[in-house]
This record gives sequence, C-alpha cells and structure tokens, in this order.
Amino acid sequence: MANSFTQAYIHFVFSTKNRKPLIELEFEKQLWAYIGGIGKQNGTHIIECGGMPDHAHVLLELSKAMSIVQTIQKIKGVSSKWLNDHHFPNRDFAWQVGYGAFSIGHSGLKQAVRYIHNQKKHHEHKTFKEEYIKLLKKYNVDYDERYLWG
Repeated sequence: MANSFTQAYIHFVFSTKNRKPLIELEFEKQLWAYIGGIGKQNGTHIIECGGMPDHAHVLLELSKAMSIVQTIQKIKGVSSKWLNDHHFPNRDFAWQVGYGAFSIGHSGLKQAVRYIHNQKKHHEHKTFKEEYIKLLKKYNVDYDERYLWG
C-alpha cells in the first residue's frame, strides 16, 4: 500500500503528582494552549485540552508516526518542563507517572469535547477519583483500586 491513513482519537486523563492542586487559574489557559502547540510540533492534532487544578484531559487525533506511549510522554514531559521554567522556579511541578488513555469514535468527539470543556461544572459534584473510576468502568478497563492512588 503506497499510503497510510489513520484516524485514532484518544482521550488522555492524567493528574499532577500526588494529585496536588497546582494548575492555577492564572496560567491554566496558557498551559492548555501550550499542550496544543506540543501536539502541533509532533504531528498530533489536539482537539480539546482542559482540566482542573489537580488533573488534565487531552483529546487528540493520534499521529500515525507516534504511539500512545510516545505521545503522552512527549505531552507530559514537555509541558512539565514548561511549567517548571515559567511557573515553578523551585522545580516543584510534576505529572503523575501513569495515565488513562481511552479510545473515542468519531461520533463521540462532540460529547468528549463538551465533557472536557465543562470540567469545572462537572467537578462541582464529583471528585477526580470518582471521575477517573467512572471512566475506567465506562471503557471496561480492568484495574485494581489499590494501585490507582499509590
């Protein structure tokens, strides 16, 4: 086959290290835009990005040149460096080691964008832990709760 064509949408969810509420209102929009730029530089289309002080959601169309692991490592690594360079002079910022990656069909994109866009309203009634477990169950991901928060 002469050409390769792909369409794979992934909804990433990951928290700050120890779920510390470090993403502040004063720079969160810059962070989400910066993550969009990371995607663009790496051939990945970031569709929506947002979150709360203790976690992030990134919806993207996966590049055909990078795996899921490579993509999230790039996003987390480069954004963590940017946050420390610009907002945490003592190098206090880090993302958690793990992440959730959930596949989204094309027909579910609008709903996923709306979900990420409405994080603040959503979290008036639900903690990150409750949200994350609900996503794991929704996507039938096997997990052991003993290892989710360690």
